[in-house]
Amino acid sequence: MSNEQSAEKHDPAEGPTAQNPREAEQAAQADTEAPASEPAEAEEAAASESDEQTELEQLRQELEAAQARANDYWDRLMRTEAEKENIRKRAERDADSARRYALEKFATELLAVRDSLELGEQAAGQDDADVAKLREGTELTLKMLTQAMEKFSIEEINPVGEKFNPELHQAMSMQAAEGHEPNTVVSVMQKGYRLNDRLLRPALVMVAK
Repeated sequence: MSNEQSAEKHDPAEGPTAQNPREAEQAAQADTEAPASEPAEAEEAAASESDEQTELEQLRQELEAAQARANDYWDRLMRTEAEKENIRKRAERDADSARRYALEKFATELLAVRDSLELGEQAAGQDDADVAKLREGTELTLKMLTQAMEKFSIEEINPVGEKFNPELHQAMSMQAAEGHEPNTVVSVMQKGYRLNDRLLRPALVMVAK
């Protein structure tokens, strides 16, 4: 065997075969760079995890703030609804009380009128009744009743000589009447009344042709 063939043979026990200079340099460079890249990747992973935790914490805080605002709005809504219900009930009570109180006052005014009528009836039942005094008592009672009605805005409708108004008057008949223009009220058979602007009863009238 030649010396060159002997040199080409390699005993595995003697270790790896020699590399060319470029391959050796690349291998050395790879061995040098590999440890440096691992800490960089670890730092990048840690930074990414920290960013995620920061974002999660921010989202959690925003969620808690939104929940707090929602709870506050809900509480305000509930208080508003409760206040509205209280106002409605109070208004109903006030309206009912006003109606009752107004009726009570009107009834009190009528009591005096009733007392006067009863006194007049007793006086008329006596054998020696004085007609003049009875008339005077009746006029006084009527005046009391008129005052009580005026106090509660009950207005009398007595349209003698006025133009016929179908909204306030009810014509019973038409007749020729000298000294009266056509379509005017000649006489009132029954007076009408209205409460404020609401008609309680129309006046029954005779109208000139």
